[in-house]
Amino acid sequence: MNIGQPKRILVVDDEPDIREYLKSALVDAGFLVDVAADGQEALETVWRDPPDLISLDLVMPRHSGIKFYQAIQKDKAFSRIPVLVVTGHARDDLGRADFEEMMMSGPGVYLEKPVHPDTYVAAVCRLLGIESQGPPETQAEDLRRELSRALSGADRDAMQRALDALRKKER
Repeated sequence: MNIGQPKRILVVDDEPDIREYLKSALVDAGFLVDVAADGQEALETVWRDPPDLISLDLVMPRHSGIKFYQAIQKDKAFSRIPVLVVTGHARDDLGRADFEEMMMSGPGVYLEKPVHPDTYVAAVCRLLGIESQGPPETQAEDLRRELSRALSGADRDAMQRALDALRKKER
C-alpha cells in the first residue's frame, strides 16, 4: 500500500483493547493514529488537531458516538472529515437506534465488530481514496464474510439463484 504523506486517523472506542487493536492495524499500515475513549475526548482531539479520518464506535459512556458525530457536523471544517463507524451494536437494543440514525443522516459506512485488521485498513483506505490491496487469502475471506451477510437476510429464491450462479462458475 502506498499512502504517500502519512494520514492521521482518530480511533474512538471506549474499550482499551479494541482501541489498541485498531491502532496497531493502522500503524502497521503506515498511518499516524490518535485515540480517544469517548465522544468528549474525541471532540477535544478534533478541535486541537483535526484528523484525516475518524474511526468511531457508537455506544460509549459520557458522550456517545452519535452525539460526537452530530457535534462535528455542526462545524463546516469538521463535517468534511470522513467517518467510519465500527460497532458491535448495529443490531441490538443497546445501539440499534443510534446506528439507524447514524446511517440515515451520517456517513453510511460501517464495519461490524469483530473486524479483521485487513478489512479495517482496506475500509479506511477506501474512504481516504488510497489504493490498498490485502493478501489474496484476506480478500477471499472478506468476500466470504460479505456473501454470508448478504445471504443471512436473503429469501429462499435469492439463495437458490446465488447457489445456481456459483455452480455454473464451477463448470
